[in-house]
Amino acid sequence: MKVYATLGDGIEALQVKELPTPKVESEEVLVKMKSVSLNFRDLLVINGVASWKPVSQRIPVSAGVGEITSIGKNVSKWKVGDVVAGIFLPKWLEGNLTAEAYILPLGGPIADGVLAEYVVFNQQSIVKVPANLSNTEAATLPVAALTAWHAVARRSQVKDGETVLIQGTGGVSLFALQFAKAMGGKIIALSSSDEKLERVKALGASNTINYKKHADWDKKVLDLTDGRGVEHVIEVVGGENLNRSLNAVKIGGTISFIGLMAGLSAPINTYQFVSKNIRIHGIETGSRKMFEEMNRFIELHGINPVIDRVFSFIQIKDALKYLESGSHFGKVIIDF
Repeated sequence: MKVYATLGDGIEALQVKELPTPKVESEEVLVKMKSVSLNFRDLLVINGVASWKPVSQRIPVSAGVGEITSIGKNVSKWKVGDVVAGIFLPKWLEGNLTAEAYILPLGGPIADGVLAEYVVFNQQSIVKVPANLSNTEAATLPVAALTAWHAVARRSQVKDGETVLIQGTGGVSLFALQFAKAMGGKIIALSSSDEKLERVKALGASNTINYKKHADWDKKVLDLTDGRGVEHVIEVVGGENLNRSLNAVKIGGTISFIGLMAGLSAPINTYQFVSKNIRIHGIETGSRKMFEEMNRFIELHGINPVIDRVFSFIQIKDALKYLESGSHFGKVIIDF
Protein backbone atom coordinates (compact mmCIF):
# COMPACT_ATOMS: atom_id res chain seq x y z
CA MET A 1 0.00 0.00 0.00
CA LYS A 2 0.99 3.64 -0.46
CA VAL A 3 1.32 5.98 2.53
CA TYR A 4 2.67 9.45 3.17
CA ALA A 5 5.23 9.88 5.94
CA THR A 6 6.61 12.91 7.79
CA LEU A 7 9.39 13.75 10.22
CA GLY A 8 7.82 17.11 10.95
CA ASP A 9 10.14 18.84 8.51
CA GLY A 10 7.57 20.57 6.34
CA ILE A 11 5.07 19.99 3.56
CA GLU A 12 7.65 19.69 0.80
CA ALA A 13 9.49 16.96 2.73
CA LEU A 14 6.45 14.66 2.86
CA GLN A 15 7.43 11.28 1.40
CA VAL A 16 5.25 8.76 -0.37
CA LYS A 17 6.26 5.22 0.62
CA GLU A 18 5.29 1.65 -0.23
CA LEU A 19 4.57 -0.49 2.84
CA PRO A 20 3.06 -3.95 3.29
CA THR A 21 -0.70 -3.91 3.80
CA PRO A 22 -1.16 -4.47 7.55
CA LYS A 23 -2.67 -7.66 8.98
CA VAL A 24 -5.42 -7.59 11.59
CA GLU A 25 -5.19 -9.03 15.09
CA SER A 26 -8.17 -10.74 16.72
CA GLU A 27 -9.89 -7.51 17.90
CA GLU A 28 -9.07 -5.39 14.84
CA VAL A 29 -10.50 -4.43 11.47
CA LEU A 30 -8.71 -3.43 8.28
CA VAL A 31 -10.14 -0.34 6.59
CA LYS A 32 -9.53 0.69 2.99
CA MET A 33 -9.50 4.48 3.23
CA LYS A 34 -11.81 6.36 0.91
CA SER A 35 -11.48 10.00 2.02
CA VAL A 36 -9.59 12.02 4.61
CA SER A 37 -10.07 15.61 5.74
CA LEU A 38 -7.35 18.04 6.74
CA ASN A 39 -7.25 19.96 10.01
CA PHE A 40 -5.04 22.71 11.43
CA ARG A 41 -3.43 20.16 13.72
CA ASP A 42 -2.14 18.25 10.68
CA LEU A 43 -0.12 21.32 9.72
CA LEU A 44 1.37 21.49 13.23
CA VAL A 45 2.49 17.85 12.95
CA ILE A 46 3.83 18.07 9.40
CA ASN A 47 5.60 21.38 10.05
CA GLY A 48 7.02 20.09 13.33
CA VAL A 49 5.64 22.79 15.60
CA ALA A 50 6.56 22.47 19.30
CA SER A 51 5.30 19.24 20.88
CA TRP A 52 3.50 18.21 17.68
CA LYS A 53 6.79 17.35 15.96
CA PRO A 54 6.98 13.57 15.44
CA VAL A 55 9.62 11.73 17.43
CA SER A 56 10.14 9.40 14.46
CA GLN A 57 8.74 9.09 10.96
CA ARG A 58 4.94 9.02 11.13
CA ILE A 59 1.92 8.75 8.86
CA PRO A 60 0.07 12.05 9.39
CA VAL A 61 -3.59 13.19 9.22
CA SER A 62 -6.18 12.46 11.89
CA ALA A 63 -9.60 12.27 10.22
CA GLY A 64 -10.91 9.94 7.57
CA VAL A 65 -13.45 7.36 6.50
CA GLY A 66 -13.21 4.02 4.74
CA GLU A 67 -14.68 0.58 4.14
CA ILE A 68 -13.88 -2.49 6.22
CA THR A 69 -12.18 -5.11 4.06
CA SER A 70 -11.28 -7.73 6.69
CA ILE A 71 -11.96 -8.43 10.37
CA GLY A 72 -10.21 -10.27 13.19
CA LYS A 73 -11.58 -13.53 14.55
CA ASN A 74 -13.02 -11.93 17.70
CA VAL A 75 -14.67 -8.94 15.99
CA SER A 76 -18.41 -9.00 16.65
CA LYS A 77 -19.58 -5.44 16.07
CA TRP A 78 -18.57 -5.08 12.43
CA LYS A 79 -18.68 -6.84 9.09
CA VAL A 80 -16.85 -6.51 5.79
CA GLY A 81 -18.36 -3.67 3.78
CA ASP A 82 -19.25 -1.41 6.72
CA VAL A 83 -18.27 2.23 6.19
CA VAL A 84 -16.60 3.60 9.32
CA ALA A 85 -14.51 6.40 10.76
CA GLY A 86 -11.80 6.08 13.40
CA ILE A 87 -12.01 8.18 16.56
CA PHE A 88 -9.23 10.68 17.17
CA LEU A 89 -8.48 9.38 20.67
CA PRO A 90 -8.81 5.59 20.28
CA LYS A 91 -9.15 4.95 24.04
CA TRP A 92 -11.75 7.66 24.78
CA LEU A 93 -14.91 5.63 24.42
CA GLU A 94 -17.27 7.42 26.84
CA GLY A 95 -17.42 9.57 29.93
CA ASN A 96 -15.03 12.38 30.82
CA LEU A 97 -11.56 12.56 29.31
CA THR A 98 -8.94 10.94 31.56
CA ALA A 99 -5.19 10.54 31.45
CA GLU A 100 -5.69 6.87 30.56
CA ALA A 101 -7.86 7.81 27.57
CA TYR A 102 -5.73 10.74 26.42
CA ILE A 103 -3.11 8.65 24.63
CA LEU A 104 -2.08 7.86 21.05
CA PRO A 105 -4.14 10.47 19.17
CA LEU A 106 -4.24 9.62 15.47
CA GLY A 107 -1.72 11.27 13.20
CA GLY A 108 0.37 12.84 15.96
CA PRO A 109 3.98 12.72 17.12
CA ILE A 110 3.79 9.15 18.48
CA ALA A 111 0.96 7.45 16.58
CA ASP A 112 0.28 7.00 12.88
CA GLY A 113 -2.71 8.59 11.21
CA VAL A 114 -4.88 7.86 8.19
CA LEU A 115 -2.98 9.22 5.18
CA ALA A 116 -2.57 5.65 3.93
CA GLU A 117 -4.45 3.35 1.59
CA TYR A 118 -5.19 0.91 4.43
CA VAL A 119 -5.45 1.49 8.20
CA VAL A 120 -5.99 -0.97 11.06
CA PHE A 121 -8.34 0.00 13.91
CA ASN A 122 -9.41 -1.74 17.09
CA GLN A 123 -13.09 -2.62 16.77
CA GLN A 124 -13.89 -0.36 19.75
CA SER A 125 -12.26 2.70 18.18
CA ILE A 126 -14.49 3.20 15.13
CA VAL A 127 -18.03 4.40 14.49
CA LYS A 128 -20.49 3.92 11.65
CA VAL A 129 -20.92 7.09 9.61
CA PRO A 130 -24.30 8.81 9.06
CA ALA A 131 -26.35 7.28 6.29
CA ASN A 132 -27.11 10.66 4.71
CA LEU A 133 -23.45 11.51 4.03
CA SER A 134 -21.07 10.59 1.22
CA ASN A 135 -17.59 9.31 2.05
CA THR A 136 -16.21 12.75 1.21
CA GLU A 137 -18.60 14.40 3.66
CA ALA A 138 -18.18 11.79 6.39
CA ALA A 139 -14.39 12.28 6.38
CA THR A 140 -14.95 15.68 7.99
CA LEU A 141 -16.50 14.26 11.16
CA PRO A 142 -13.79 12.75 13.44
CA VAL A 143 -12.03 16.01 14.35
CA ALA A 144 -13.77 19.19 13.14
CA ALA A 145 -17.37 18.08 13.55
CA LEU A 146 -16.84 16.21 16.81
CA THR A 147 -14.94 19.14 18.35
CA ALA A 148 -17.80 21.45 17.40
CA TRP A 149 -20.37 19.00 18.79
CA HIS A 150 -18.49 18.73 22.08
CA ALA A 151 -18.48 22.53 22.34
CA VAL A 152 -22.05 23.24 21.26
CA ALA A 153 -24.00 20.24 22.55
CA ARG A 154 -22.07 19.00 25.57
CA ARG A 155 -20.36 22.07 27.04
CA SER A 156 -22.40 25.09 25.91
CA GLN A 157 -25.65 23.09 25.73
CA VAL A 158 -27.16 25.67 23.41
CA LYS A 159 -30.88 26.20 23.97
CA ASP A 160 -33.58 27.61 21.73
CA GLY A 161 -33.29 31.39 21.45
CA GLU A 162 -29.77 31.71 22.88
CA THR A 163 -27.17 33.71 20.96
CA VAL A 164 -23.94 32.04 19.88
CA LEU A 165 -20.85 33.87 18.63
CA ILE A 166 -19.00 31.82 15.99
CA GLN A 167 -15.47 32.90 15.06
CA GLY A 168 -14.16 32.21 11.58
CA THR A 169 -15.27 29.98 8.71
CA GLY A 170 -13.10 26.91 9.05
CA GLY A 171 -14.44 23.42 9.60
CA VAL A 172 -15.02 23.59 13.36
CA SER A 173 -16.70 26.99 13.09
CA LEU A 174 -19.11 26.00 10.33
CA PHE A 175 -20.07 22.78 12.07
CA ALA A 176 -20.66 24.76 15.27
CA LEU A 177 -22.88 27.14 13.30
CA GLN A 178 -24.89 24.30 11.78
CA PHE A 179 -25.31 22.46 15.08
CA ALA A 180 -26.22 25.59 17.07
CA LYS A 181 -28.69 26.70 14.40
CA ALA A 182 -30.39 23.29 14.43
CA MET A 183 -30.72 23.63 18.22
CA GLY A 184 -32.53 26.95 17.84
CA GLY A 185 -29.58 29.24 18.48
CA LYS A 186 -29.21 32.73 17.02
CA ILE A 187 -25.84 33.06 15.31
CA ILE A 188 -23.43 35.99 15.16
CA ALA A 189 -20.53 35.12 12.84
CA LEU A 190 -17.08 36.72 12.49
CA SER A 191 -14.83 36.66 9.43
CA SER A 192 -12.34 38.92 7.67
CA SER A 193 -14.10 38.34 4.33
CA ASP A 194 -17.41 39.90 3.28
CA GLU A 195 -17.79 37.13 0.70
CA LYS A 196 -17.48 34.45 3.38
CA LEU A 197 -19.90 36.33 5.61
CA GLU A 198 -22.50 36.25 2.85
CA ARG A 199 -22.07 32.49 2.73
CA VAL A 200 -22.54 32.07 6.47
CA LYS A 201 -25.75 34.08 6.21
CA ALA A 202 -26.96 31.45 3.77
CA LEU A 203 -26.14 28.81 6.43
CA GLY A 204 -28.32 30.60 8.96
CA ALA A 205 -26.28 33.34 10.65
CA SER A 206 -28.54 36.14 11.90
CA ASN A 207 -25.77 38.75 12.07
CA THR A 208 -22.23 38.99 10.71
CA ILE A 209 -19.20 41.13 11.54
CA ASN A 210 -16.09 41.71 9.42
CA TYR A 211 -13.39 41.91 12.08
CA LYS A 212 -10.94 43.63 9.71
CA LYS A 213 -13.39 46.48 9.27
CA HIS A 214 -14.40 46.41 12.94
CA ALA A 215 -11.25 45.86 14.99
CA ASP A 216 -13.38 46.36 18.10
CA TRP A 217 -15.73 43.58 17.05
CA ASP A 218 -16.48 42.77 20.67
CA LYS A 219 -18.17 46.17 21.03
CA LYS A 220 -20.16 45.43 17.88
CA VAL A 221 -21.33 42.15 19.47
CA LEU A 222 -22.47 44.07 22.55
CA ASP A 223 -24.37 46.52 20.30
CA LEU A 224 -26.13 43.61 18.57
CA THR A 225 -27.18 42.16 21.94
CA ASP A 226 -28.35 45.43 23.55
CA GLY A 227 -25.26 45.50 25.73
CA ARG A 228 -25.84 42.09 27.33
CA GLY A 229 -23.38 39.99 25.34
CA VAL A 230 -23.87 36.51 23.90
CA GLU A 231 -24.74 33.40 25.88
CA HIS A 232 -22.01 31.34 24.19
CA VAL A 233 -18.72 31.96 22.38
CA ILE A 234 -17.05 29.35 20.18
CA GLU A 235 -13.46 30.60 20.54
CA VAL A 236 -11.28 29.15 17.76
CA VAL A 237 -8.57 31.81 17.50
CA GLY A 238 -6.84 31.65 20.87
CA GLY A 239 -4.10 33.88 22.17
CA GLU A 240 -5.09 37.42 23.09
CA ASN A 241 -8.31 37.05 21.11
CA LEU A 242 -9.70 35.46 24.28
CA ASN A 243 -9.83 38.95 25.84
CA ARG A 244 -12.31 40.08 23.18
CA SER A 245 -14.34 36.93 23.70
CA LEU A 246 -14.46 37.76 27.42
CA ASN A 247 -15.77 41.22 26.55
CA ALA A 248 -18.41 39.80 24.19
CA VAL A 249 -19.86 37.07 26.45
CA LYS A 250 -22.70 37.89 28.83
CA ILE A 251 -22.58 37.54 32.60
CA GLY A 252 -23.00 33.85 33.37
CA GLY A 253 -22.19 32.85 29.79
CA THR A 254 -19.94 30.15 28.37
CA ILE A 255 -16.76 30.22 26.28
CA SER A 256 -15.77 26.99 24.55
CA PHE A 257 -12.04 27.39 23.98
CA ILE A 258 -10.61 25.52 20.99
CA GLY A 259 -8.25 27.87 19.21
CA LEU A 260 -4.50 27.75 18.74
CA MET A 261 -4.09 29.90 15.63
CA ALA A 262 -3.05 33.04 17.53
CA GLY A 263 -0.52 31.21 19.67
CA LEU A 264 -0.24 29.08 22.78
CA SER A 265 -0.14 31.91 25.33
CA ALA A 266 -1.12 35.55 25.80
CA PRO A 267 -1.79 38.12 28.57
CA ILE A 268 -5.42 37.58 29.59
CA ASN A 269 -7.69 39.66 31.81
CA THR A 270 -8.41 36.83 34.22
CA TYR A 271 -10.46 39.06 36.51
CA GLN A 272 -13.20 39.03 33.89
CA PHE A 273 -13.64 35.30 34.55
CA VAL A 274 -14.64 36.33 38.06
CA SER A 275 -16.57 39.54 37.43
CA LYS A 276 -18.65 37.94 34.67
CA ASN A 277 -19.09 34.65 36.51
CA ILE A 278 -18.50 32.78 33.25
CA ARG A 279 -17.61 29.20 32.41
CA ILE A 280 -14.64 28.66 30.14
CA HIS A 281 -14.08 25.14 28.86
CA GLY A 282 -11.11 23.74 26.98
CA ILE A 283 -12.47 21.51 24.22
CA GLU A 284 -10.71 18.32 23.12
CA THR A 285 -12.35 16.43 20.24
CA GLY A 286 -14.77 13.97 21.87
CA SER A 287 -15.46 10.40 22.88
CA ARG A 288 -16.87 7.57 20.80
CA LYS A 289 -20.21 8.04 22.57
CA MET A 290 -20.27 11.73 21.62
CA PHE A 291 -19.41 10.77 18.05
CA GLU A 292 -22.34 8.36 17.92
CA GLU A 293 -24.82 10.88 19.35
CA MET A 294 -23.57 13.53 16.91
CA ASN A 295 -24.09 11.16 13.99
CA ARG A 296 -27.70 10.57 15.07
CA PHE A 297 -28.22 14.36 15.24
CA ILE A 298 -26.71 14.81 11.76
CA GLU A 299 -29.07 12.19 10.32
CA LEU A 300 -32.11 13.57 12.17
CA HIS A 301 -31.54 17.15 10.99
CA GLY A 302 -30.19 16.32 7.53
CA ILE A 303 -26.98 18.26 8.11
CA ASN A 304 -24.39 18.20 5.33
CA PRO A 305 -20.78 19.27 5.99
CA VAL A 306 -19.50 22.29 4.09
CA ILE A 307 -16.81 21.13 1.65
CA ASP A 308 -14.49 23.73 0.14
CA ARG A 309 -12.24 21.70 -2.18
CA VAL A 310 -11.48 18.07 -2.90
CA PHE A 311 -7.96 16.98 -3.90
CA SER A 312 -6.64 13.60 -4.98
CA PHE A 313 -4.23 11.43 -2.97
CA ILE A 314 -1.28 12.55 -5.10
CA GLN A 315 -2.17 16.22 -4.55
CA ILE A 316 -1.66 16.13 -0.77
CA LYS A 317 1.03 18.83 -0.79
CA ASP A 318 -1.18 21.20 -2.77
CA ALA A 319 -4.05 20.49 -0.38
CA LEU A 320 -1.93 21.22 2.69
CA LYS A 321 -0.63 24.46 1.20
CA TYR A 322 -4.19 25.48 0.40
CA LEU A 323 -5.23 24.79 3.99
CA GLU A 324 -2.21 26.74 5.22
CA SER A 325 -3.23 29.76 3.12
CA GLY A 326 -6.40 30.15 5.18
CA SER A 327 -8.51 30.93 2.11
CA HIS A 328 -10.79 27.91 2.50
CA PHE A 329 -14.45 28.04 3.50
CA GLY A 330 -15.26 24.73 5.16
CA LYS A 331 -13.29 21.53 4.83
CA VAL A 332 -10.40 20.51 2.57
CA ILE A 333 -10.65 16.86 1.53
CA ILE A 334 -8.41 14.20 0.01
CA ASP A 335 -10.29 11.52 -1.95
CA PHE A 336 -8.41 8.27 -2.64
